[in-house]
Formats: sequence, structure tokens, C-alpha cells
Amino acid sequence: MSELQHFSASLCTPDLNQALADVQLAYTTYGRLNSRGDNVILFPTYYTGTHADNARLIGPDRALDSNSYFIVVPNLIGNGQSSSPSNTQAPHGGPNFPDVTIHHNVIAQEQLLEYLGVRSVRLAIGWSMGGLQAYHWCVHQPGFIEHALIICATAKTSEHNFVFLEGVKAALKADPAYNDGNYQTPPRVGLGAFGRVYAGWAYSQAFFRNRRYKDLGFNTVADLLADWEKDHLSHDANDLLCALHTWQQADIGKHPRYKGDTQAALSSIDSHVWLMPCEQDLYFRHEDNRDELAHLRHGHYCGYESDFGHCSAGPGRFSRETKLIEDTIGTILSGNQTR
Repeated sequence: MSELQHFSASLCTPDLNQALADVQLAYTTYGRLNSRGDNVILFPTYYTGTHADNARLIGPDRALDSNSYFIVVPNLIGNGQSSSPSNTQAPHGGPNFPDVTIHHNVIAQEQLLEYLGVRSVRLAIGWSMGGLQAYHWCVHQPGFIEHALIICATAKTSEHNFVFLEGVKAALKADPAYNDGNYQTPPRVGLGAFGRVYAGWAYSQAFFRNRRYKDLGFNTVADLLADWEKDHLSHDANDLLCALHTWQQADIGKHPRYKGDTQAALSSIDSHVWLMPCEQDLYFRHEDNRDELAHLRHGHYCGYESDFGHCSAGPGRFSRETKLIEDTIGTILSGNQTR
């Protein structure tokens, strides 16, 4: 794996004041930047994911070929690697960490890419919250992103998606040990409840009806839930809620140029946008992507079906779905589609 590096970016925007004047963006790179500064793939991380998770799709023998491309993987602010509630000192750490948006992440990434000498991006790709960032990039800097592959993500977090996130948030905050984020020891009951509630959304109805959890090595639903509970005990509660807030507020229309007009933001995009939803995803719905398609100048729809729902597109998790994603990347990078 590429060595983890840190870049100091400034987020002195009016809404954050001086809270993140020096945000640390953790990132990795693979391959070499060419002399034109344009052989670049931008691959932001997803909710609870890190650069190490994205690395499963990167390599000389993968569609994200580090022999041909310069691949940049920035960690989401709030994920415990970049500046987060858990690693920021007082007075802005813990529950006092500022509310960060997708736009703030993109501003920090923009400064990083300038520092690295990047002049344009051939492909911005992301799954879930990574897709939210890739989508926002298309609006933020017109002409900079040639292609964007948006996997299980939408231009705007839907109200139903927002409510799902309110449910897991409430489960965590209901633990008295959470103490409004001022906990001295991890709120283990709340973290476990967060994970158990999340498990019901991460897959699909067919996943449970067809007992596909057995394919993951679990004999019963109870075993699956116990694993999700255990996994979330390893996360910092304030980090989870910080990134969750970023997710809930996602909307490309909130870019300062568009003042909440999502359709206008969609219509402004000159990048080729490849929408790749899983039709069994329970929160980033393919219907939303189909609606977006009507407003995109260069939109491409490449949805697929999978019992594994939203989790189906996790980097390198499932062989069939990974092949679908890598085949799509290959189609994009082959040059069959141009502006």
C-alpha cells in the first residue's frame, strides 16, 4: 500500500470561521503524474472507509492501473484519518468539531491537487459518500473533471435517506454514556445499536429472503447482527456522527453558485457523468439517479442488480459486482466516450 501522507489545507470559509483554518487531509497516491498533469484518477473514500479500503481496487493489474495513472485517494474529513473529532485538539475537537460539508471536503481536495501539480482529472470515482464527493467535483470546477463514475450515490441525499440516518443517529445518542458527545469512555451500547440498525439497510430485502448472509459466513441473522455490532465498536462515536452529518447535508445544488437549485447544478455539468446505482440499494435509490439523468448534458446510466444492495459496490468485496465496476472503469478509460 502507498504511504499515508498529510496535507495542510485551509477551510477559512464564512460558515467555519477559524475552526478549521488548518485541516489535515490524509491521502495516498499511486503511480506517477505525467508531464501534462492530466493522467489523474481521484478516488475519495466512503463512510467509515479509509484509503486502505479503496486500495483494493488499485494496482498494476486492476482497472485503476497505477502503471498508467496517477491515483489520488483523499480521506474524508471526519473519518479518523483526516482531521476529525477524535484527533482534533480543544477547543474544536470531540463534540465541538465543526459541521463539515461535501463542499468543504472538495475545497480541501482542490488545494491538495494543486499542490500535487494536477491540471485536470481523467476520472473522479467514488462509492457511496465517495460518489457524493465525485459528483460535487463536477459542479465545483467546470472543465476539470473529464469523467465521473458515481457508484451507489446521488446528487442530493433524499429525504428517505436522511430519515434512515436519523434512525442510526438516534440509536447511538440514546446511550446515556454518549453524554452529548462528552464521553470519557466509548458509548458501547450506543455504538452497538448503531451497527445493528445499520445492518438492516446496508443490504436488501432479497439478501435476507435468500439468506445471502450465509455467503458471508454467517449461519443466522443473529450472527450477522453481532458482527455489525462488533465492527462499530471500533469507531469513534463523534467521528461517526460528524461524517453522518456531512452525508445528510449532501446536495450539489448547495454549491455557492447554485444556492440550493439542484437541477441547475446538474444542468451545468460538462463532465461525462456515469451513474452506477445498485437497483436493490435501499437508500441511494436508482429512481433518483434516473431523474438526474434527464438534467445531465453527458449522462450515462449503467445500473445493475445485486442482493447485496448498497454493500455490493464496496471496493473489492464481491467478485461479480467488482467485475461490473472494473469493466465500467475500463470502458470509460478506453476512450470510447469523449466530450
